[in-house]
Amino acid sequence: MMEDLYQKDDWKTEKHVPVIEVEDKGDEMKVKASVGRKDIAHPNETEHHIRWIELYFKPEGENYPYLLGRYNFSSHGESVKGPDTSTVYSVPEIECVIKTEKPGTIIANSYCNIHGLWSNEKKLSL
Repeated sequence: MMEDLYQKDDWKTEKHVPVIEVEDKGDEMKVKASVGRKDIAHPNETEHHIRWIELYFKPEGENYPYLLGRYNFSSHGESVKGPDTSTVYSVPEIECVIKTEKPGTIIANSYCNIHGLWSNEKKLSL
């Protein structure tokens, strides 16, 4: 039932889909996730913005994913003077470094305050 709430698409044509990049750093992996940071920009304004990104890792052969982190974005130009009057805007882009001895799948979920929940996956092979 939860999977029915998440929308999926190709990040090359849909600005809401999280983009996942993995950089091999020897015994560690740098995982980056962003929304609207590649071919199609996502607005980051008071009325339309990405509120959060979650990252998970599901090791091959295991039943459940591990939460790597949840990253909240709280600055979208709002201020006491009104919408989009601040000069402070969050950029919906995160990175973390993980260690694992198993291949598996990186899962990134994001939430747009207007267009809802989005998800993307990337296979991680060692």
